[in-house]
Amino acid sequence: MSEKRDYRDTVFLPKTDFPMKAGLPQKEPEIAARWQDEKLYEQLRKSREGRAKFIFHDGPPYANGDMHIGHALNHTLKDMVCRTQNLLGKDAPYVPGWDCHGLPIEWKVEEQYRKKKQDKNQVPAKEFRAECRAYAQHWVDVQREQLKRLGIMADWDNPYLTMQFDSEATIVAELMKFAEAGNLYRGSKPVMWSPVEETALAEAEVEYEDITSTQIDVAFEITESPIPELVGAHAVIWTTTPWTIPVNQALAYGPEIEYVLLELDSIVHTAWSSVNEPHPPYPDELCAKLAGRKFLIASALLDDFKTRYERQIARDGQRGVGLVLVKRWTGKGSDLAGTVARHPMHHLGGFYARPRPFLPGDFVTTDSGAGLVHMSPDHGEDDFLLCRANGLEPVFAVLGDGRYRDDWEWLGGEDDRRRAVINKQFNAPDGPICSDLREAGALLSASDDYQHSYPHSWRSKAKVIYRCTPQWFVPMDRELAGGGTLRERALQAIADTRFIPEKGRNRIGSMVEGRPDWVLSRQRAWGVPITLFVKNGTGEYLQDAEVNARVIAAVREEGVDAWDEARKAEFLGADHNPDDYEMVTDILDVWFDSGCTHAFVLESGRWPEMRWPADLYLEGSDQHRGWFQSSLLESCATRGRAPYDQILTHGFTMASDGRKMSKSLGNTVDPLKVMEQYGADIIRLWALSVDSTEDHRIGDEILKGTGDQYRKLRNTFRYLLGALDGFVGDMGDVGEVPELELYVLALLADLDGKLRQAVDDYDFTAYTRLLVDFCNEDLSAFYFDIRKDVLYCDGPESVKRNAYRTVLDILFHALVRYAAPVLVFTAEEVWTTRYPDGGSVHLLEWPKVPGVSADGARWDALRKLREEVMEAIEPLRREKVIRSGLEADIVVPAAAVPEGFSDADLAELFITASVTRGDSDAVTVTRTSESKCGRCWRLLPSVAEDGDLCDRCEDVVAQMDEAA
Repeated sequence: MSEKRDYRDTVFLPKTDFPMKAGLPQKEPEIAARWQDEKLYEQLRKSREGRAKFIFHDGPPYANGDMHIGHALNHTLKDMVCRTQNLLGKDAPYVPGWDCHGLPIEWKVEEQYRKKKQDKNQVPAKEFRAECRAYAQHWVDVQREQLKRLGIMADWDNPYLTMQFDSEATIVAELMKFAEAGNLYRGSKPVMWSPVEETALAEAEVEYEDITSTQIDVAFEITESPIPELVGAHAVIWTTTPWTIPVNQALAYGPEIEYVLLELDSIVHTAWSSVNEPHPPYPDELCAKLAGRKFLIASALLDDFKTRYERQIARDGQRGVGLVLVKRWTGKGSDLAGTVARHPMHHLGGFYARPRPFLPGDFVTTDSGAGLVHMSPDHGEDDFLLCRANGLEPVFAVLGDGRYRDDWEWLGGEDDRRRAVINKQFNAPDGPICSDLREAGALLSASDDYQHSYPHSWRSKAKVIYRCTPQWFVPMDRELAGGGTLRERALQAIADTRFIPEKGRNRIGSMVEGRPDWVLSRQRAWGVPITLFVKNGTGEYLQDAEVNARVIAAVREEGVDAWDEARKAEFLGADHNPDDYEMVTDILDVWFDSGCTHAFVLESGRWPEMRWPADLYLEGSDQHRGWFQSSLLESCATRGRAPYDQILTHGFTMASDGRKMSKSLGNTVDPLKVMEQYGADIIRLWALSVDSTEDHRIGDEILKGTGDQYRKLRNTFRYLLGALDGFVGDMGDVGEVPELELYVLALLADLDGKLRQAVDDYDFTAYTRLLVDFCNEDLSAFYFDIRKDVLYCDGPESVKRNAYRTVLDILFHALVRYAAPVLVFTAEEVWTTRYPDGGSVHLLEWPKVPGVSADGARWDALRKLREEVMEAIEPLRREKVIRSGLEADIVVPAAAVPEGFSDADLAELFITASVTRGDSDAVTVTRTSESKCGRCWRLLPSVAEDGDLCDRCEDVVAQMDEAA
């Protein structure tokens, strides 16, 4: 028998130099360098000149440290927004920026001084600010390179920085708009204060953590009351901040709360050494000391107080006790009007000798404590407002470092006891305050076991306090020129803004609805100064447009260092006597800085491609209380509306087990290391695959899954490139187009519409999923699988093969564009592999796909039947009865076959030897008896014996032999 011919050289296998192994960590930097050399961003801007604009305004990350995984997600989303809008043919510039002022940078520079054992306060202010500026610039440069490595396409050569002189001048100019409109005031009221950082903090700079505090019950002796029974009794207050007792000025009651006066009748043991012995009374000396004491407390909280007091007596006497209390009076809080108590430390005289009035407070509840609240107007907003309404002003006893003034009657100036009030030991049951109250007979209970949530500085992580200090404020409820208060304008702007996801509207809305006046001032050095002159004696600030213009011009020329006492006369000019004014030395809250970025990025003209307002702001959901809100308030006060039309927010990246990332837990993911190991496109694919509108996860296993997704996408492009090798034709007459090709084009048209909708919705998770699923399910597992026989074995003149390759060409041009915003480096590699001189894929616009439709239900039914056939074949393949579906004869339920498909069509679509129809409800599979074509490997009746050619292959080989 003669040897069969080897037909492998007659098969049209795909050919491409595009490797399956990506090698992204090595390739991506080369591609990024080429983009920079070719000035790709500038090319894109020029190509979109005159087009409809889409303005995204970048919220400034802080210039302090390396890029972390949150930065990577955030900037990938921003890049996706701009790239998809540019892909749609719009002019969508991306001007990146950085927040450069503020405490974190100042803190780091101070650390450097501390390491050298130098005092920052001994360094000239200009020199210190110069070091802060250099520190910020260093991290701007570092982060810029890291973000370039991530593939973010932006105006990297011309970013905005809040510390640029033009930016600082614009911030000053925006502040002057507030001043000239009378929308600033200096007032004393409690603000959140960090004793460690010695500055006021905004709500956005505070985070809450669970802590364990000391809780105490303190007795205030009642000296006057319209209710005779109360005189001589003790009003009980409960607090978890013992350090505020030294600045107490009043007691507050709830007008509708029921209160009870209790007299201590006796004390008994609740435990005894002999089980059967009766419980004797408590020692006579203690009974004599405590019996007859009367306590005023809320009825609803009596049991809680009794338990705390019993435990304290037990601790003091080393035995368990029970108190026998007798009611002497019951009444409503409103009955307590006119009652007066004295401070437990009244014997110190001065401030402590003043009477402590009982005041009605609607904020008093019976949720916890004793139902009577001690009032310290220096250290609580409710306290401040209630006391001020009753003529009690703050006393400013606590200094900026959190310690009492030297001249304060209690705990002031005593070195061994003068500690920061947030110090745990200071507030402990055996600390100075509790010790003194115990000695005065006023401490009823003290334990260090109360668990609750407490505010901390998000920078230093130290506990903060409420502290009344003179600060500069923007009023929320003062009528503005043009109508409406700032709060009203902001709430209207929120109503007019599109939020993605929608829940962001309620989040920021509730914050604005309930927020206090905006505290603008900070007591630090590195920031934009509050460039105001205050009139001596009156406290009023100067409102003079010419003075303001001189200050703004100076800052534009020299930056924040221009605000210098030496230039006071120059700024004030001939119309004002310098001796009559003081220069404010506070700086602005950095949230005001960033809240002004819309003014110097969108309006200044430095970036002529930008315009105001922005179409979109995009940040993490924490910025509802941060940048979104400061930008909103600044713009509503100066321009009457928000600086944005839409807000898109994302959640936070958690570890793979759902826990918050923490260096101490060792569960952080460093994007720089991920790029070194996997490549930037893997991070991008992860960021655009997770549901970023919620908190989401990352970890090694998750990244491996992302890598698998990437390989499937890459393989799709590799197949397309190979299959299109040498392709120059088209599908010709539409009438000759096979139905399968029309169906795939219809799927592409459907995908196109869904992707456009996903872009409109900023639903990049859906965008990426649609793209991945189309490549995997509709192409690789279906279309490519079916048509590989036609691609490999049909002749060059085959209408079906040319139609297939034409559709592959349409798919290529569509998919490489769709993928370009996601896999920025890979899409560029794909494009340049096919078109080495075709420029960058990122200059292309959204593809124009044929508007083909198909009977989707009919094809869905066919694909469902195809899956059933493949499932039926699988057991026989596992048992090695057959090696593939090509060896299978299939009988399918006739009723399951959609109209219009012949048995030959079904065999081709199912990739089997044959398909016939039967009456059974199930698919049946048997091994075919036909022989195998030596070229296409199909088992067909036209093949005489294994290795011979089928009719099709015989014709194709004959043509090839003749041509050779």
